[in-house]
Amino acid sequence: MKGNKRFSLLYPGGRKYEFRKLEGSAFHDLGLDVICKEVTSDQKEQAIISDIISHLTADPDVTNYRQDVFEDLKDFPDIREKLEKLLDKIEFNKQYGVIRKSKDEVEGLWFLMHRLSQYRDYITCVEDLKECLGDERIRSQGLKDYRAYIEEVYGNAHFHELKDDLEKLTLETSEIRSVTIGMNLNSRLEATGMGIVSVNNKQFKKSGIVSSFADGISGDKIRNDNDWNGDMHYRVVDKDSGADLGDIVGETVAPIFGNDGLGNSPAHFDNVLNKMLDTTAKSLRKTLDKYADMAIGEIADVIPEFVYYIRFAEFVTGLEKKGFKLTRAKAIPKGDVSMTAKGFYNFRLALDLRDPGELVVNDLVFDNDHTVYILTGANRGGKTTATQAVGLLFALAQGGIFVPADSFEFAPCDSVFTHYPADEDKTLDLGRLGEECIRFKEIYSNVTGDSLVLMNETFSTTSFEEGYYIACDSVRAILAKGARTIYNTHMHKLGIDAEEFSKDLKEKAASLIVKSDGGNRSFKLEPAPPEGSSYAADIAKKYGVTYDMLTGS
Repeated sequence: MKGNKRFSLLYPGGRKYEFRKLEGSAFHDLGLDVICKEVTSDQKEQAIISDIISHLTADPDVTNYRQDVFEDLKDFPDIREKLEKLLDKIEFNKQYGVIRKSKDEVEGLWFLMHRLSQYRDYITCVEDLKECLGDERIRSQGLKDYRAYIEEVYGNAHFHELKDDLEKLTLETSEIRSVTIGMNLNSRLEATGMGIVSVNNKQFKKSGIVSSFADGISGDKIRNDNDWNGDMHYRVVDKDSGADLGDIVGETVAPIFGNDGLGNSPAHFDNVLNKMLDTTAKSLRKTLDKYADMAIGEIADVIPEFVYYIRFAEFVTGLEKKGFKLTRAKAIPKGDVSMTAKGFYNFRLALDLRDPGELVVNDLVFDNDHTVYILTGANRGGKTTATQAVGLLFALAQGGIFVPADSFEFAPCDSVFTHYPADEDKTLDLGRLGEECIRFKEIYSNVTGDSLVLMNETFSTTSFEEGYYIACDSVRAILAKGARTIYNTHMHKLGIDAEEFSKDLKEKAASLIVKSDGGNRSFKLEPAPPEGSSYAADIAKKYGVTYDMLTGS
């Protein structure tokens, strides 16, 4: 169950939607694991994309909502670029910033100053998001809703109160430019304590307070009281100067500063500063605590969704520049015709090609007369490629991504189930046929009338008679549920008998072939009876085991 969030770019608000997650085997069989790695090399982003695209819902409103959002981000790269920069900043502030409720302990002044800086970034991000999403070219309801949400945040009196308070706090704290520190010493000149002498609105220069501490402790320079009369000069001691407190006093002052020289001094000064700047610190803390629950979290929650769309938009744009055809899908309620795909090709296959002219495109329809396709054809003729291509059309379209086709109109599925040959190590105990039967039964138990089932040479690991018997019952069972199915197989008799499986059912099985072109592989699909009685001769020719090829006659 998903939905019911304050805002999402993945589904329209105000409703809950039933989602089903693709099984890992189906995700792999469709090649989605490879596609995700092609879309982005960042492993965190791959996980985001994999999670989103593997959750499917049969509701057409969700698909169309996503297609709209994707189209906007794909068509307007300038908006995409601005959003990506802003969202990176928001994500950084959420993950590494200090905008949060204060803990029980009192926050030091330096921590408060960091919080102040983070809130200033938050104000800037909201204002920039409002400007970016105000672009009149935006058409999708998803981005319009997000714009309305940002405008709501911007228009909130709390937001403007924060903005006014930050301006005042920034003005007050910006006046602190230097601090005069007093330090007590023991008889060995070791630092035993320190305190702030004064807080100043100007920075020290190199000739103001201490020119040489060594001069200050020699001879008649040692004074009988501790009131400063401006007699010493200022000497810079910091990490960049390479100086160490030991260079000045002749001893290290680890009890005060630790082992890293002046590096941790702000943390040690913190308590002293809080006392010396009590009024400023309290005012700063009180003001910032009022805004600990600002909407930075809710704004940041949508970042993974933006990452998903932006990365795919960049990827699809790159494919289009190479000449590959990708188009917007249209989702419709399931009816007598539940899919019409024209000029489609395998998206996974396209990733390995440089020339779009090498692709073979096809047309296919799912309707009441073509609910289950029995796909036959020559060995290595493209049956598996075509089967995978159809599954990818559904997965990409329902994820909101443009699909590899001239046009694609379809009723979304609630899940894609694949039954592909198992690895050898998974069949040791049960044998290949036993493993196939158990796995098919598990798949079938989850299949509904809204599902898409893709079967690749299922029940082909036994004798023809046994495989055909099991396959016939399996096809009849699938037809009884009305699930759209492509069953590619070498059992041509299954295709010949397709019409017999569904005499008394509304949904029908039909034979689909990969046409042969004078013995050459065309990779073109056509609803028609199987060609020839067997493809064994074709396989024999490929591997040189015909009688003529073996005997040389």
